[in-house]
This record gives sequence, structure tokens and C-alpha cells, in this order.
Amino acid sequence: MLENIPSRFVIMGSTLVAILMGTFIMMMRLRSQKKPVNAKKILIPPVAMSTGALMFVFEEFRISPLQILEAIVVGVIFSLVLIATSKFEIRDNEIYMKRSKAFFIILVSLLIIRTLGKVWLTESFDPGELAGMFWLLAFAMLWPWRIAMLIQYKKIEKSHLLQSMEKGK
Repeated sequence: MLENIPSRFVIMGSTLVAILMGTFIMMMRLRSQKKPVNAKKILIPPVAMSTGALMFVFEEFRISPLQILEAIVVGVIFSLVLIATSKFEIRDNEIYMKRSKAFFIILVSLLIIRTLGKVWLTESFDPGELAGMFWLLAFAMLWPWRIAMLIQYKKIEKSHLLQSMEKGK
């Protein structure tokens, strides 16, 4: 499928798409901080992203067990940074993501690191293999972050509900 296209064009095209998608996602994240959060909004992105695993049906995207491990470890490390900067607050009796300047800087930094890593690794890996590794890295970054957010959200929701019930007595 990709063998008819020179690898540098595949890498440049996929890098451009990744930058555009990353920018779009950052803009969505910044806008979403203006709206209340719920469990559904926390879980939809990783569930939607999971459909990308269908890429592994095709041989050119499959990666070795060591590459799987490397991508997951890097993704989990990146997720720890996002987990540390994702906090919730109660405003107007609703739960919102707390605005953080660090969060935007971290998202931009992670996008730059991933893009530079992808460009640097193009000499060592086939474009399909690299796509599989970077999808897995992003997936391994998103799931722990969103699970941590859900746990934190549920704690705040329960605490807020208890406080509301006590005020109602």
C-alpha cells in the first residue's frame, strides 16, 4: 500500500497531519475547559481512538513486542505529566477542568517531542511501523490519563454530592 510512495513523503505527510490534529485537539481541550465535565466526556476520546487499532490488521503497521513495550512505556511516562497537571474544580455548582497555563505548555511540548521523535526515527523504521508505534504511544498516553481523570472526577462528584446533601438538611 505505502510501497509506491517514497518514505520521505509518507513521513512528511503523516507528520503534518499529526501536527494539525495535535493543534486541533489542543484548541478543543482549551475550549472544553469552559464547559462542565462529565464521565462521558472523559471516556469518549480514548474509546474513539481505540478504533485506530484496526491499522494493525495490515502487515505494514505491525510492530515487534519490543517496539510495543517501548511505545507503551513512553506513552505511560507522557501520561504521568498530563495526570499531574489535570485538575478539577467546582464552579457554579458544576465540575470543570481547572485552567492551567502549564497544561497548554505541556501539550505543545509533548506534540513537539513526538514530532521530533518521529522525524528522528524515520531513518531507523519503516513508515508503517513508525505509525503503529506512535499510535500505540498516543493510546498508552491517553488511557492512563483519562482513567486518572475519571477517578479524580468521581471523587469530586461524590464529595460535591455529599456536601450538597449536607447543606440541604
